[in-house]
Amino acid sequence: MKLRLVIALLQKSLSPLLSKEPKPESFYEEFEAAATVPKDVEEGHFVVFAVDGDERKRFVINLEFLSNPEFLRLLELAKEEYGFQQKGALTVPCRPEELQKIVEERRKQKSGEWIASSVHIITSF
Repeated sequence: MKLRLVIALLQKSLSPLLSKEPKPESFYEEFEAAATVPKDVEEGHFVVFAVDGDERKRFVINLEFLSNPEFLRLLELAKEEYGFQQKGALTVPCRPEELQKIVEERRKQKSGEWIASSVHIITSF
């Protein structure tokens, strides 16, 4: 189930690239903008926004979270809330404190293996 969700997200985001139809110029501009990785996102990490109403917080998270059951639950919620039509960074519908708690619990579980830079939290953007 979890793997299917990740595969479906990847297929949906890559499907325009696989189409044989000619693409409008704006498609290429949009694709290049999406392919540009911010400087604070290190290799092996991705950006997630936790959004609850007007409250929004940006997280840079290690790819290891893709195997975390609590994080996968948030991905399921994102799928239900937004479908696969999201553009840009991944957005999950939860209070930022909830995602922060998941991050901290994972850090405690892996305390010997994790380094301080595995998650960066940016409050202003």
